[in-house]
Amino acid sequence: MSRIGRSPISVPAGVSVAVDDNNVVVVKGPQGELTRSVPAAMNIRADGDVVVVERPDDQRQNRALHGLTRTLVANMVDGVTQGFSKELEIVGVGYRAIPNGPGALELALGFSHPVTVKAPDGVTFEVPIPTRIIIKGIDKEKVGQVAADIRKLRKPEPYKGKGIRYAGERVLRKAGKAAK
Repeated sequence: MSRIGRSPISVPAGVSVAVDDNNVVVVKGPQGELTRSVPAAMNIRADGDVVVVERPDDQRQNRALHGLTRTLVANMVDGVTQGFSKELEIVGVGYRAIPNGPGALELALGFSHPVTVKAPDGVTFEVPIPTRIIIKGIDKEKVGQVAADIRKLRKPEPYKGKGIRYAGERVLRKAGKAAK
């Protein structure tokens, strides 16, 4: 049995979890509300301050979905209580991020034009210094996808290390041409 899927999800005070007949999970909390449709084979029970995810049998597909479903619901509970954030660092001469109105960023990344990135619903940008971007939101999947999309605009290159990287990411550097 899945070790992750077997463990119950504790629901903190102020958070409500509701499951309807079509296996749509709705989690409401102080930060907002999240809705997700989970696989129909999984049985989700909300018993007061604990949510339990059960699988019907030990078929391969159900075993695979058991831990996934439990983690998705747990991330929803964490998101509406404290939220998620990803931090990006910009490395390179002249590379910077400028807040451009509510929910938008203007990035100077060495192209002949600035790149504008708009935040989807439920995601916000913070720029404490021009070389650091903090992406915040209650949906872990959305926050991670926005961070990956921004990083994809200018990935760190291996020779000088210029580009956008996750905070703390280690970029493997290559040696340049060997001089004679």
